[in-house]
Amino acid sequence: MDILTSIYPWLKAAHVIFVIFWMAGLFILPRYLVHHQEALGTPEAAKWVEREAKLRRIILTPSMIMVWVLGLTIATVGHFWHDAWLHAKLLLVLILTGYHGWAVGYAKKLAAGTARLTAKQLRLINELPALAVVLIVVLVVVKPF
Repeated sequence: MDILTSIYPWLKAAHVIFVIFWMAGLFILPRYLVHHQEALGTPEAAKWVEREAKLRRIILTPSMIMVWVLGLTIATVGHFWHDAWLHAKLLLVLILTGYHGWAVGYAKKLAAGTARLTAKQLRLINELPALAVVLIVVLVVVKPF
């Protein structure tokens, strides 16, 4: 544990970096889904399947895993487990993780040729991560409770 305490600032820096990567992926994937959905039935649709898979494999999933690993490590090293703000933050991160899973699942449905939402609905759903990030930043910086 002493070594983790000595590198605590580095853990926090890495956590913030991977949060930025993850959020970038969560912001762009629904935009990809809109374009993919509009391209269904055309040769362009296969290119969107490939783009979405690369985004998931290279950015989204590795970043989400690192966010969780680093975040849980920081919470342990910083002794934050009894802080209410952390519990609220974890709930929001869990919701973002579910959103991530939903978006990946929807991409796979589109790859199979099934679209269940409109482009407008996808664009509206894309705003959910932004709201979550605002709340998470307030919780971490202000620690209102």
